[in-house]
Amino acid sequence: MLARTGYLAGNDDRREQELARALSDPACRAVFCARGGYGLLRILDRLGALGDKPVVGFSDVTALHAWLYGRGLASVHGPNVGGLGQFARDAALFSLLEDTAPPPPLAGLRPIARGEAQGRLVGGNLSLLSHLCGTPYMPDLKGAVLLIEDCNEQPYRIDRMLTQLRLAGVLARLCGVACGEFTDCGDADAVLAERLGDLGIPVVAGLPVGHGERNQALPHGTRVRLSADDGSLEFLEGAVQ
Repeated sequence: MLARTGYLAGNDDRREQELARALSDPACRAVFCARGGYGLLRILDRLGALGDKPVVGFSDVTALHAWLYGRGLASVHGPNVGGLGQFARDAALFSLLEDTAPPPPLAGLRPIARGEAQGRLVGGNLSLLSHLCGTPYMPDLKGAVLLIEDCNEQPYRIDRMLTQLRLAGVLARLCGVACGEFTDCGDADAVLAERLGDLGIPVVAGLPVGHGERNQALPHGTRVRLSADDGSLEFLEGAVQ
Protein backbone atom coordinates (compact mmCIF):
# COMPACT_ATOMS: atom_id res chain seq x y z
CA MET A 1 0.00 0.00 0.00
CA LEU A 2 2.91 2.34 0.65
CA ALA A 3 4.84 1.37 -2.48
CA ARG A 4 5.10 3.71 -5.47
CA THR A 5 5.44 2.96 -9.17
CA GLY A 6 4.83 6.18 -11.06
CA TYR A 7 1.30 7.25 -10.15
CA LEU A 8 0.38 3.78 -8.85
CA ALA A 9 0.76 2.09 -5.45
CA GLY A 10 3.29 -0.45 -6.65
CA ASN A 11 3.42 -2.30 -9.96
CA ASP A 12 0.54 -4.40 -11.28
CA ASP A 13 2.00 -7.73 -10.13
CA ARG A 14 2.56 -6.53 -6.59
CA ARG A 15 -0.88 -4.97 -6.24
CA GLU A 16 -2.62 -8.07 -7.60
CA GLN A 17 -0.61 -10.35 -5.32
CA GLU A 18 -1.27 -8.28 -2.21
CA LEU A 19 -5.01 -8.18 -2.94
CA ALA A 20 -5.08 -11.94 -3.51
CA ARG A 21 -3.10 -12.52 -0.30
CA ALA A 22 -5.51 -10.41 1.74
CA LEU A 23 -8.57 -12.15 0.33
CA SER A 24 -7.11 -15.62 0.94
CA ASP A 25 -5.80 -14.92 4.46
CA PRO A 26 -7.81 -17.14 6.88
CA ALA A 27 -7.33 -14.56 9.66
CA CYS A 28 -8.93 -11.83 7.54
CA ARG A 29 -12.72 -11.42 7.68
CA ALA A 30 -13.07 -8.46 5.30
CA VAL A 31 -10.91 -6.31 3.06
CA PHE A 32 -11.13 -2.51 3.14
CA CYS A 33 -9.64 -0.69 0.17
CA ALA A 34 -7.31 2.10 1.27
CA ARG A 35 -8.37 4.47 -1.52
CA GLY A 36 -10.29 4.43 -4.78
CA GLY A 37 -7.30 3.52 -6.87
CA TYR A 38 -7.23 3.97 -10.64
CA GLY A 39 -4.95 0.96 -10.96
CA LEU A 40 -7.69 -1.59 -10.24
CA LEU A 41 -8.64 -1.47 -13.91
CA ARG A 42 -5.12 -2.60 -14.79
CA ILE A 43 -5.28 -5.81 -12.74
CA LEU A 44 -8.79 -7.10 -13.50
CA ASP A 45 -7.42 -9.47 -16.13
CA ARG A 46 -4.90 -10.84 -13.61
CA LEU A 47 -7.34 -11.77 -10.86
CA GLY A 48 -8.02 -15.42 -10.18
CA ALA A 49 -10.16 -17.05 -7.50
CA LEU A 50 -10.20 -14.55 -4.65
CA GLY A 51 -12.44 -16.25 -2.13
CA ASP A 52 -15.67 -14.81 -0.81
CA LYS A 53 -14.63 -12.30 1.86
CA PRO A 54 -16.50 -8.97 1.79
CA VAL A 55 -14.69 -6.15 0.00
CA VAL A 56 -15.43 -2.58 1.13
CA GLY A 57 -14.77 0.49 -0.98
CA PHE A 58 -16.09 2.90 -3.60
CA SER A 59 -15.04 5.20 -6.44
CA ASP A 60 -12.54 3.30 -8.62
CA VAL A 61 -13.21 0.24 -6.45
CA THR A 62 -16.34 0.05 -8.64
CA ALA A 63 -14.16 -2.02 -10.98
CA LEU A 64 -13.59 -4.62 -8.25
CA HIS A 65 -17.26 -4.59 -7.23
CA ALA A 66 -18.12 -5.35 -10.87
CA TRP A 67 -15.58 -8.18 -11.01
CA LEU A 68 -16.95 -9.73 -7.81
CA TYR A 69 -20.56 -9.36 -8.94
CA GLY A 70 -19.72 -11.14 -12.18
CA ARG A 71 -18.69 -14.12 -10.05
CA GLY A 72 -21.85 -14.11 -7.95
CA LEU A 73 -20.28 -12.38 -4.94
CA ALA A 74 -21.83 -9.49 -3.02
CA SER A 75 -19.68 -6.70 -1.60
CA VAL A 76 -20.04 -3.40 0.27
CA HIS A 77 -20.18 -0.10 -1.59
CA GLY A 78 -18.92 2.10 1.22
CA PRO A 79 -16.10 4.26 2.58
CA ASN A 80 -12.49 3.46 1.86
CA VAL A 81 -10.00 3.49 4.74
CA GLY A 82 -9.26 7.13 3.98
CA GLY A 83 -12.89 7.99 4.73
CA LEU A 84 -13.52 5.86 7.80
CA GLY A 85 -12.88 8.77 10.17
CA GLN A 86 -15.38 10.97 8.37
CA PHE A 87 -18.02 8.25 8.23
CA ALA A 88 -17.28 6.52 11.54
CA ARG A 89 -20.85 7.18 12.69
CA ASP A 90 -22.21 5.12 9.80
CA ALA A 91 -23.53 2.14 11.74
CA ALA A 92 -24.75 0.64 8.46
CA LEU A 93 -21.18 -0.20 7.45
CA PHE A 94 -20.41 -2.54 10.33
CA SER A 95 -23.96 -3.86 10.46
CA LEU A 96 -23.52 -5.07 6.88
CA LEU A 97 -20.37 -6.93 7.93
CA GLU A 98 -21.63 -8.32 11.23
CA ASP A 99 -25.40 -8.78 10.95
CA THR A 100 -27.53 -10.92 8.68
CA ALA A 101 -30.64 -8.71 8.59
CA PRO A 102 -31.14 -6.26 5.73
CA PRO A 103 -30.30 -2.64 6.58
CA PRO A 104 -33.14 -0.13 7.12
CA PRO A 105 -34.68 1.33 3.97
CA LEU A 106 -33.59 4.70 2.64
CA ALA A 107 -36.33 7.31 2.40
CA GLY A 108 -36.72 10.86 1.14
CA LEU A 109 -35.29 10.17 -2.32
CA ARG A 110 -36.20 12.55 -5.14
CA PRO A 111 -38.25 11.00 -7.96
CA ILE A 112 -37.06 11.56 -11.52
CA ALA A 113 -39.36 8.99 -13.14
CA ARG A 114 -42.19 7.30 -11.27
CA GLY A 115 -42.73 3.59 -10.73
CA GLU A 116 -41.53 0.64 -8.65
CA ALA A 117 -39.13 -2.21 -9.37
CA GLN A 118 -37.16 -5.02 -7.76
CA GLY A 119 -33.70 -6.11 -8.80
CA ARG A 120 -30.09 -6.37 -7.69
CA LEU A 121 -28.33 -3.13 -6.77
CA VAL A 122 -25.28 -2.93 -9.03
CA GLY A 123 -22.95 -0.14 -10.06
CA GLY A 124 -21.03 2.62 -8.33
CA ASN A 125 -18.96 5.32 -9.97
CA LEU A 126 -20.42 6.36 -13.33
CA SER A 127 -17.06 7.11 -14.91
CA LEU A 128 -15.72 3.66 -14.03
CA LEU A 129 -18.84 1.95 -15.34
CA SER A 130 -18.52 3.77 -18.64
CA HIS A 131 -14.88 2.67 -18.88
CA LEU A 132 -15.87 -0.95 -18.23
CA CYS A 133 -18.46 -0.82 -21.02
CA GLY A 134 -17.39 -3.07 -23.89
CA THR A 135 -15.00 -5.12 -21.73
CA PRO A 136 -15.55 -8.63 -20.30
CA TYR A 137 -15.75 -7.03 -16.85
CA MET A 138 -18.84 -4.92 -17.43
CA PRO A 139 -21.46 -6.40 -15.08
CA ASP A 140 -24.61 -7.92 -16.57
CA LEU A 141 -27.21 -5.30 -15.70
CA LYS A 142 -30.25 -7.09 -17.07
CA GLY A 143 -33.05 -6.53 -14.53
CA ALA A 144 -30.73 -4.60 -12.20
CA VAL A 145 -31.21 -1.37 -10.25
CA LEU A 146 -28.25 0.71 -11.38
CA LEU A 147 -26.44 2.71 -8.68
CA ILE A 148 -24.45 5.70 -9.98
CA GLU A 149 -22.50 8.58 -8.43
CA ASP A 150 -19.58 10.77 -9.45
CA CYS A 151 -17.53 13.87 -8.66
CA ASN A 152 -15.71 16.65 -10.48
CA GLU A 153 -17.38 15.91 -13.81
CA GLN A 154 -18.94 18.66 -15.91
CA PRO A 155 -22.55 18.11 -17.02
CA TYR A 156 -21.47 17.49 -20.63
CA ARG A 157 -19.21 14.67 -19.46
CA ILE A 158 -22.01 13.09 -17.42
CA ASP A 159 -24.17 13.38 -20.54
CA ARG A 160 -21.44 11.69 -22.59
CA MET A 161 -21.08 8.78 -20.16
CA LEU A 162 -24.82 8.18 -19.87
CA THR A 163 -25.18 8.43 -23.64
CA GLN A 164 -22.43 5.85 -24.10
CA LEU A 165 -24.33 3.46 -21.82
CA ARG A 166 -27.53 4.18 -23.75
CA LEU A 167 -25.91 3.54 -27.13
CA ALA A 168 -24.41 0.31 -25.81
CA GLY A 169 -27.90 -0.90 -24.82
CA VAL A 170 -26.96 -1.04 -21.14
CA LEU A 171 -29.66 1.28 -19.84
CA ALA A 172 -32.40 -0.50 -21.80
CA ARG A 173 -31.82 -3.65 -19.71
CA LEU A 174 -32.31 -2.00 -16.32
CA CYS A 175 -35.36 -2.18 -14.08
CA GLY A 176 -34.49 1.03 -12.20
CA VAL A 177 -31.83 3.66 -11.47
CA ALA A 178 -30.78 5.03 -8.07
CA CYS A 179 -28.58 8.13 -8.30
CA GLY A 180 -26.26 9.10 -5.49
CA GLU A 181 -24.49 12.42 -5.10
CA PHE A 182 -22.79 14.12 -8.04
CA THR A 183 -20.35 16.29 -6.13
CA ASP A 184 -18.98 19.41 -7.85
CA CYS A 185 -20.68 18.39 -11.09
CA GLY A 186 -22.64 21.55 -11.84
CA ASP A 187 -26.30 21.04 -12.76
CA ALA A 188 -26.03 17.26 -12.87
CA ASP A 189 -29.68 16.82 -11.90
CA ALA A 190 -30.83 18.30 -15.20
CA VAL A 191 -28.65 15.87 -17.17
CA LEU A 192 -29.79 12.89 -15.10
CA ALA A 193 -33.43 13.79 -15.65
CA GLU A 194 -32.96 14.32 -19.39
CA ARG A 195 -30.92 11.16 -20.08
CA LEU A 196 -32.68 8.80 -17.64
CA GLY A 197 -36.21 10.12 -17.33
CA ASP A 198 -37.47 8.58 -20.59
CA LEU A 199 -36.33 4.99 -19.95
CA GLY A 200 -39.76 3.90 -18.75
CA ILE A 201 -38.40 2.67 -15.41
CA PRO A 202 -38.32 4.20 -11.91
CA VAL A 203 -35.45 6.63 -11.38
CA VAL A 204 -34.59 8.43 -8.15
CA ALA A 205 -31.89 10.84 -7.04
CA GLY A 206 -30.54 11.83 -3.65
CA LEU A 207 -29.08 8.57 -2.33
CA PRO A 208 -26.64 9.39 0.51
CA VAL A 209 -23.78 7.87 -1.47
CA GLY A 210 -20.76 9.42 -3.15
CA HIS A 211 -17.70 11.63 -2.81
CA GLY A 212 -19.38 14.33 -0.71
CA GLU A 213 -20.32 14.58 2.93
CA ARG A 214 -22.53 11.46 2.78
CA ASN A 215 -21.39 7.99 1.80
CA GLN A 216 -23.58 5.42 3.50
CA ALA A 217 -22.53 1.81 3.07
CA LEU A 218 -24.82 -0.27 0.84
CA PRO A 219 -24.90 -4.02 0.08
CA HIS A 220 -23.74 -4.17 -3.54
CA GLY A 221 -25.10 -7.02 -5.64
CA THR A 222 -28.06 -7.80 -3.35
CA ARG A 223 -31.77 -7.51 -4.07
CA VAL A 224 -33.60 -4.23 -3.44
CA ARG A 225 -37.03 -2.72 -4.01
CA LEU A 226 -36.93 0.75 -5.54
CA SER A 227 -39.99 2.99 -5.36
CA ALA A 228 -39.87 6.35 -7.07
CA ASP A 229 -43.51 6.82 -6.07
CA ASP A 230 -42.69 7.16 -2.37
CA GLY A 231 -38.97 7.93 -2.77
CA SER A 232 -37.58 4.85 -1.05
CA LEU A 233 -35.02 2.11 -1.52
CA GLU A 234 -35.72 -1.04 0.50
CA PHE A 235 -33.07 -3.71 0.99
CA LEU A 236 -34.38 -7.25 0.68
CA GLU A 237 -31.04 -8.86 1.56
CA GLY A 238 -28.28 -7.75 3.83
CA ALA A 239 -25.68 -10.35 4.68
CA VAL A 240 -22.50 -10.24 2.64
CA GLN A 241 -20.40 -12.52 4.85
